[in-house]
Amino acid sequence: MTRQRQILLDLIDQSGKHLDAESLYQLARAKDPKLNRVTVYRTLKLLKKGGLVDELDLLHYGGDQHYYETRAKQEHAHIICLRCGKVEEYFGESLQRLRRQIEEHFGFEILLTRTEVGGYCPHCQVLRARELAHAGEPQEDSHNRRK
Repeated sequence: MTRQRQILLDLIDQSGKHLDAESLYQLARAKDPKLNRVTVYRTLKLLKKGGLVDELDLLHYGGDQHYYETRAKQEHAHIICLRCGKVEEYFGESLQRLRRQIEEHFGFEILLTRTEVGGYCPHCQVLRARELAHAGEPQEDSHNRRK
């Protein structure tokens, strides 16, 4: 494990966020100014191939961006707000139960699961409700105003 690989792995593991390659590059440069973009992309590919990190698209919230996280010991679901982009992780027995049900129902040997759920976080639900209410209000235009 080279110093540069360790820097990236530590950043992914300790950030507490799902970071894209550009964000990782910026953070890594703060730790090692000699690190370049090509090295970051090459290192991410190696870490992914080596099973140390997972590459996620998170429902393509950020367009074609991909995000990285260290391979967790326990499978989890990603809950993504389609408005603000906030990502939560859900760990629960219900995911393990679903996995067992799929294995039993299809006779399928599951090696990997990825679960992503898109919707609106509580804060964005409030904002969205306000916007929808405001959009439903009749709009005054300058031609119909009485003087």
